[in-house]
Amino acid sequence: MATPSYREIAHQYRVEDLASASIPSSRLQQILECIRLGKPVTPLSAKFLQQQHLDALHRLAAGSLSYDQFLELARAEQTVRIEAATTARVAKEADDLARQAAELARMENVYAQAEAARQIRESDPKYIAKIKNRELRNRYGVNHFVEEQCFSRLMAILRTADAERRLSEDDFMWLSSVGEDYFSNELRVAYHRLEAEFYVSEFKKTQNPWSAVTASGHFRKCDSAHEAHALLGNINVEQQKSAKLKAALCTTHGGAMRDMRQWDDALRLGERAHAFRPTDYRPCTLLGAIHMETGSFDLGQDWYAKAVERGATSESVDQDLRKILFRAEPARQAEMRAFLLNDDAVRYAWVKVGHKVHHRQSAS
Repeated sequence: MATPSYREIAHQYRVEDLASASIPSSRLQQILECIRLGKPVTPLSAKFLQQQHLDALHRLAAGSLSYDQFLELARAEQTVRIEAATTARVAKEADDLARQAAELARMENVYAQAEAARQIRESDPKYIAKIKNRELRNRYGVNHFVEEQCFSRLMAILRTADAERRLSEDDFMWLSSVGEDYFSNELRVAYHRLEAEFYVSEFKKTQNPWSAVTASGHFRKCDSAHEAHALLGNINVEQQKSAKLKAALCTTHGGAMRDMRQWDDALRLGERAHAFRPTDYRPCTLLGAIHMETGSFDLGQDWYAKAVERGATSESVDQDLRKILFRAEPARQAEMRAFLLNDDAVRYAWVKVGHKVHHRQSAS
């Protein structure tokens, strides 16, 4: 005959409602096993049964009840036990629900207070101004700490740019000196865009080509070379009387074509500019940059040397070279680095791998 399971033994002695009765090696399970096998229980086990209010089982183990008598009493005990457990469970569930309701009410009260505080805070003019200032700074990339003595001036500048009004010359000078740390890329682009649009409107009113040249320079500095090309492409260079103006138109237009990587057109315009005004260093600088960017390093250096002979500084040439190297593809960077180091290892020590390359936005 198969050995009954723990669950079956617990049912046999009417304690299946007690979890420990079916757990292997638990105290109650071991006592049940002793009773089932007809072994005497120890005094400690008998005391345990009394402590657990299992009187019928205690009397059965002591031999004072037959199994049938035990069953009658055990069923009654089990009924009382189950009813008590049910009552306790229902009470606990009710208590849990009450605690949950109280916690929910507390949280709703906390939320209501926080919401009321938020509404008060967000209706405060100082808070509203603070949020608007933060959004404005984020829009123009000024997310870092601003010195207290610079804050008012900077915010006035940002509000001016955001209203699409030109910055004053004093504001631009301040951003280029004291406020240099706050002259972010986004603010720089906005400044040059506003300047470009102003000079375009001036050109439309006066038809003065110098306004178009200035506008185009600003267009290039806000990554809108195609607008500079469209503006300058409508001006007949040959009809201009001044060689200086002709050279400026071609140089600026050539720079825009360079930005657009239209190398042949950029070279043609640079060479025309040089022909119009051979003593001007600007066309030479443009041609030097184009040849450097297209890999004709010897020609590039020749043109840069001509630029220096005509008034450009070595520092401005080196700055140009830094920007070209900074923007070049890795393979072209390696070629240009090797060329410059071979040309003058001392002057161009900054091109070595790992050396910090400084880059400022400008246009040739």
